[in-house]
Amino acid sequence: MVDHSADPAPAPPSARLLRLLSLLQTPHEWSGTELAGRLGVGVRTVRRDVDKLRALGYPVEAAQGVAGYRLGSGARLPPLLLDDDEAVAVAVGLRTAAGGTVSGIEESSVRALAKLEQVLPSRLRRRVSALRAATVSAGSGGPVVDPDALTSIAAACRAHEVLRFDYRGHGGREDVRRTEPHRLVHAAGRWYLLAWDIDRAGWRNFRVDRLRLRLPAGPRFAPREPPEEGPAAHVVRSTTTGVYRYRGRFTLHVPVQVAAERVPPSVGALEAVDEHGCTLLTGSDSLDELALYVGLFGFRFTVHEPPELVAHIRDLAERLAASAAPE
Repeated sequence: MVDHSADPAPAPPSARLLRLLSLLQTPHEWSGTELAGRLGVGVRTVRRDVDKLRALGYPVEAAQGVAGYRLGSGARLPPLLLDDDEAVAVAVGLRTAAGGTVSGIEESSVRALAKLEQVLPSRLRRRVSALRAATVSAGSGGPVVDPDALTSIAAACRAHEVLRFDYRGHGGREDVRRTEPHRLVHAAGRWYLLAWDIDRAGWRNFRVDRLRLRLPAGPRFAPREPPEEGPAAHVVRSTTTGVYRYRGRFTLHVPVQVAAERVPPSVGALEAVDEHGCTLLTGSDSLDELALYVGLFGFRFTVHEPPELVAHIRDLAERLAASAAPE
């Protein structure tokens, strides 16, 4: 008789163990059935793989009375090929990188820090906390953000768990937001959370320095399709044009690579039109500021909108030309 309860053909054991470890590093209790479905194996194989991870030193815990697994912080550091001093150095370095010291690696530093702190033994957590308390940073010029808030948000993004927080808007008014967190974005010295606002039924950007988390995170949710332009581009566009009275659209008659050397992401969003030109989207509360700022880049440009800006630049050009006319 054929035993139909046998597990299906498993993936290569080493790759499967790494995948299992990655799942267990999220702040979520996984049932054996859930893990089996994610890994494409049977529940018995999951139990065997969990035993292998425990034998390697990873503190996989089983919840009392529930067939669930999670990765705890054990009495010793799991075999990450790091000794205690190295683990502390990595944690401190990741916190520094998460603060925006090195452009381009902030978000990945937060994700890595969230994973590392999940498995650090308490004695090493105390050393990391002591170093953080005794260290003063000159900062990067942006508002101060608590690294613990960043790691909590990153963990919720990774586990697809609802986040609730008190949020202070531009006018200073606070209200409670319920969100489905998607990504953390670091732009122009600030941290933003791109999330689906459940009560307002739309994508919103939240400055992390203006929110106060209400933990623990809520129930899991099915991820939505993110904004088509991508998280970073969506946040940059929203923060450089969405909050201003006037939203300018220009064609810069230079390649986008050349324009990017002069136009920082905090000013506006660039998009290539062809190999000779690109579009700049930017905003301001002043027509004069828009006209003069873009003019000072030194590129030939064409202004398309808003209509008030087109008329304003024509008038400004006439006044400037007249002021330079010989007597």
